[in-house]
Amino acid sequence: MRMHVAGGAQKPRAGAVIFTARESHGLLSTPLNQETSDRKGARGESLQNGGTLPLFLEEPVDAYIVKSNPIKLRCRAQPALQIFFKCNGEWVHQSQHSLQEHTDLGTGLMIREVMINVSRQQVEEFHGPEDYWCLCVAWSHLGTSKSRKATVRIAYLRKNFEQDPQGTEVPLNGMIVLHCRPPEGVPVAEVEWLKNEEPLSSDGAVHTRVDHNLIISQARLSDSGNYSCVASNIVAKRRSATAAVVVYVNGGWSSWTDWSPCNVQCGRGVQRRSRTCTNPAPLNGGAFCEGMSVQKSTCNTLCPVDGSWGEWALWSACSPDCERQRSRECTAPEPKHGGRLCDGAALAADNCTGGLCTQNRKLLHDVKPQGVENSGDVALYSGLAAGVVTVVLLIVAVTLYRRSQSEYGVDVIDSSALTGGFQSFSFKTSRQANPLLINSSMQPDLTVSRTYTSPMCFQDSIDKELMAESALLDPLPDLKGKGLEERAEYHVMSHPQTFPRGLAPDIPYRGVSVGTTLGRRSRNLFTPQVSLTPSRPLHKATAVFGHAGGRLVVPSTGISLLVPHGGIAQDTTWEMYMIINQQDSSTVSEDEPEIFLSPAVTYGPPGLDLSCPIAMTIAHCAEAAGNNWTIRLKRQTQDNKWEEVMSVDEESTCCYCLLEARRCHVLLEQPGRYALLGEPLTQEASKRLRLAVFGSADGASASALGFALRVYCVDDTPHAFQEVAVGERSRGGRLLEEPKVMLFRGNSFNLQVSIQDVPQLLWSIKPFTTCQEFSFSQVWASSQRPLQCAFSLERYSHSTPPQLSCKISVRQVKGEEQILQVYTSVAENEKGVVPFFAQSDCTVTSQTGSRAFKIPLSIRQRISATFDIANAKGKDWQLLAQKLHIDRNLCYFACQESPSSVILSLWEAQHQDSGDLDSLASALEEISQLQSSGMASFGCSRDEQDSGAH
Repeated sequence: MRMHVAGGAQKPRAGAVIFTARESHGLLSTPLNQETSDRKGARGESLQNGGTLPLFLEEPVDAYIVKSNPIKLRCRAQPALQIFFKCNGEWVHQSQHSLQEHTDLGTGLMIREVMINVSRQQVEEFHGPEDYWCLCVAWSHLGTSKSRKATVRIAYLRKNFEQDPQGTEVPLNGMIVLHCRPPEGVPVAEVEWLKNEEPLSSDGAVHTRVDHNLIISQARLSDSGNYSCVASNIVAKRRSATAAVVVYVNGGWSSWTDWSPCNVQCGRGVQRRSRTCTNPAPLNGGAFCEGMSVQKSTCNTLCPVDGSWGEWALWSACSPDCERQRSRECTAPEPKHGGRLCDGAALAADNCTGGLCTQNRKLLHDVKPQGVENSGDVALYSGLAAGVVTVVLLIVAVTLYRRSQSEYGVDVIDSSALTGGFQSFSFKTSRQANPLLINSSMQPDLTVSRTYTSPMCFQDSIDKELMAESALLDPLPDLKGKGLEERAEYHVMSHPQTFPRGLAPDIPYRGVSVGTTLGRRSRNLFTPQVSLTPSRPLHKATAVFGHAGGRLVVPSTGISLLVPHGGIAQDTTWEMYMIINQQDSSTVSEDEPEIFLSPAVTYGPPGLDLSCPIAMTIAHCAEAAGNNWTIRLKRQTQDNKWEEVMSVDEESTCCYCLLEARRCHVLLEQPGRYALLGEPLTQEASKRLRLAVFGSADGASASALGFALRVYCVDDTPHAFQEVAVGERSRGGRLLEEPKVMLFRGNSFNLQVSIQDVPQLLWSIKPFTTCQEFSFSQVWASSQRPLQCAFSLERYSHSTPPQLSCKISVRQVKGEEQILQVYTSVAENEKGVVPFFAQSDCTVTSQTGSRAFKIPLSIRQRISATFDIANAKGKDWQLLAQKLHIDRNLCYFACQESPSSVILSLWEAQHQDSGDLDSLASALEEISQLQSSGMASFGCSRDEQDSGAH
């Protein structure tokens, strides 16, 4: 039986589904060939099911197939005799339909609902000009109705973004634009932005465009962070790469300070003014201010002019009182600019008659008898004769005394005599027919030029007495009981006044009783007890010094103190100490652009009374070549502030600084805490960093296959690196490569440390640790404290060879780079060689007397006596300073009681390590050659040579 199609509907084409009346669930009560005989009944049924076209109550909607899950399409219409799906122009088989029907109770019309499933395979197998689609067709007696087309697509979201956001650096108030093009997907992915893992909220300054780009019109400091965009649809969620956004602030100069006072009180000098890069200060890698932070200008200070008297005026006429007067004025010249007034009286009076003035005809002054005048002349001449005799006797006594002290004259400077006593090589024989050169045929003791390695470490002699006297350590209580046999030699002479000035004799000094220690005539040794293997480096040294002077050294730190002979009064001793105060290396004000270039060193005691300056040597890390630094010596006040003592490139009479490549020698007279601070003048200013890599088994590793590499970056001073070496020794670390030095420039760029060339097949490294970074401020203001980064490596198995070969790269961004080559066996049990300055056998911290000096005392005294007195040929202390290359700030030496002695103390401090006497001998030889005529020479005995050889 054929299906009846109302309303002239066309017959279904071949392949379409043909429905019979029976298959239509009784929709047609009679077969189609009986339709003409029962039209009346059919018309009644048509009216019952509605006389309108089908109306869709629910149409199929677009759908997406997620993974392999099929989707369902629904369709519902009324009134409907039949309802079916048609997909891609083909009728869907009846068996694939799910049909439901019911009658609307309100209208009595039949409502039919149909549903089909569409699988992923069906969609994938369809190849047509458009997407897979389906629609619904419903029949009624009046005709057919079609629903909308519903497309069916396979949903997906690709993994890779078409464009990831890129990190950027923008200035403050600049514009930030971050681009993001999400991955291709169906349906199209939605995009949201994250900042530091949190959803980004839009405000007036932050907005997102339709093309998903993020725009911040005016960047704020708070806008710095890690940005990423997230794309998501019904299938998946994808996250882009992270873009680091840095909002930086370029530095700006503050206003110039007022010009400082002229640095001289008279004549041409220098005044300066400064500004700081703090308006604003550079932030987040912003550029440092360009230009100079200090300006200098010449100034002329008017010198004070002391007043001087002019010529006396003529005497006035004789007055009735028999007096005449005359006057003078302070006009030759007049006092100016704070000069002193003239001394003396401006008005003079005199008797104008020689004492014979009469008044009212009476004699006012009788004339003295002749005999009286004669007796006065005799007394006058007798007094003059006695004075002459006294002067002659005094000259004779002084001459005899000086000859008793030395059988040679001190006014001769023949270099063969000056150098013969201590010249280490090329010893010259005496000149012929020189009667003043004693023992001229005796060969010199070559041990005079004994060489000391750096840092200075005294060696004990076998015949030293050892004696524990812990009472001497009362000022430094934490040195007690640590077990170190610190052999410091103390010379103490007996005398009732063996106390510093101001202390009563009946009060024990520093815990030492009068009768036991300071009252002995024999030489005594005290041995404070300090641990041989301290948990941290020893930063203190103490010793007792007397008139003979000596040297005090803090071992392995490059810090030493020289107390000249005669600096302490006769029969007086002082217990002196030096301390390295590392904890104070960060107390400089943050407003100051200066950084510490050396450790802070304290020497004392505070009441120390010396007659000449001491010489202190401090190691520093500044690259002093060029004019990129202003380096100052500063002293800490009682309120923990640092006040300037002097700048090393300026002249001063209060102290003296001699700056070398790695050390600075300072002449000081006042105890206290001192340090070298530097202010960079340009971005080319650099300081030295010492780099080292240590290795040991990784205790944090769960297995025994771990190995840790620790890279240290410290200021290039012995003291700073000593802490690293001692710390590594305690944890069993091995030095894997010779330490190297690199220059770190003050250009605000960071320091990067990375590990390279690790054998990937043998070793694994902890993720995200191959490159580590120190900020510029961490390195630039490290203040002698070590910076460390670690790399954790692990072998894949015990069968992996234990050899490790790799490179450690340490570089400053836009700066210098150093490579540390590592090649080691992790199976080694023995520790590598510890740097020489970290070994504990350097324990002697002081020497006293002649053993502490390179120049024998007798020769030192003769040199001082010769050059302290200027002569007509200019051979004075200034010439000695010039030949020893000490040719600046000579006004400091001019203020000393013995300039030559202070110059020799500075020379001793310079040559404490090498003990090179040849340079001094060469200087004296040059001075001798300046003589135009021969002068007598003098020498020293073999005993004097032996005393200086130590």
